[in-house]
Amino acid sequence: MQILITTSVFARPRVIQFTPWSVLLAAVLLILPVMMLSAMAYHSLLMHATRANWPIVSDAARFLQQHESDRRERFMRENLDAMAVKVGDLQARLMRLESVSERVAAAAGMKPEEFKAVEPAGAASQPAGGPLSPLREAVSTAPAWTVDSLRNHMDTLQHHGEQQADVLTLIESRLFEKRLDALMVPSMAPVAGPIGSGFGFRIDPFGAHRALHTGLDFPAPPGTPIMAAAGGVVLSAEFHPQYGQMIELDHGNNLVTRYAHASRMLVKPGDLVKPGQKIAEVGSTGRSTGPHLHFEVLLDGVHQNPARFLKLNQTPVASAQTRTPGQTSVQ
Repeated sequence: MQILITTSVFARPRVIQFTPWSVLLAAVLLILPVMMLSAMAYHSLLMHATRANWPIVSDAARFLQQHESDRRERFMRENLDAMAVKVGDLQARLMRLESVSERVAAAAGMKPEEFKAVEPAGAASQPAGGPLSPLREAVSTAPAWTVDSLRNHMDTLQHHGEQQADVLTLIESRLFEKRLDALMVPSMAPVAGPIGSGFGFRIDPFGAHRALHTGLDFPAPPGTPIMAAAGGVVLSAEFHPQYGQMIELDHGNNLVTRYAHASRMLVKPGDLVKPGQKIAEVGSTGRSTGPHLHFEVLLDGVHQNPARFLKLNQTPVASAQTRTPGQTSVQ
């Protein structure tokens, strides 16, 4: 489409040519400001009508506002309910973890008063039932979920989760202590095989009088491995006039084990040994009538019956009066 514009007979006419795209662009540029002005006028009129309580317009505006408010509230409620379900699931998991912790703590020999350090303030007035009893109470008093109540409940769960982590750390520490104690108690038989003479009074093999036998005798062929009955530190490894080649292990808490009449010693003072580690070989050194191991346990320097410790491994123990001819010691 073309438009000719002339100003006089002698002047050259001006030609304006319109393409379909230019017409469309001109229409858009014309319509857009009109629409914006119409929207502003509509909004201004609607706000004025709402404030002035015009009969029809104000009712329609209030209906739209109420609809929008209901939609937003419904959306928030759905999200709160979904979050509440997740919080409830987390709470149930924490309760199960608490129950497991209590059972493991009982198996570790822990007492309820040991949990006071990780209980929340004022927990002494709470009902009995474990270090995290307020968590159980929270389950029975489920709140009407709001944003604030949900946030407070999440903070409570986080606090209890941190407490439960402290409880598990305490249990782990106690179990580790018990494991160390077990490793340091002489519960393993130092020589594989039966026991000859037991702990107690017997006829002295070098005389006819009765004498106290202060340990257990393990008769075995020369060169039989002698193992540490528990982990510890080598206190001494030397020759003794009566015990012969003798090794003493310190297991802590004033507990010492003694291995006598060895033919060869494989450790030296200050060495760390593990439970079951070979430390010597059976022999018949010192005052002995035959190859065997004489094994003693001393607590605070007082001889104890080793059978009380070796019963942990159900080692058969012969009577104190039993004596194997040719394989006994004078101790």
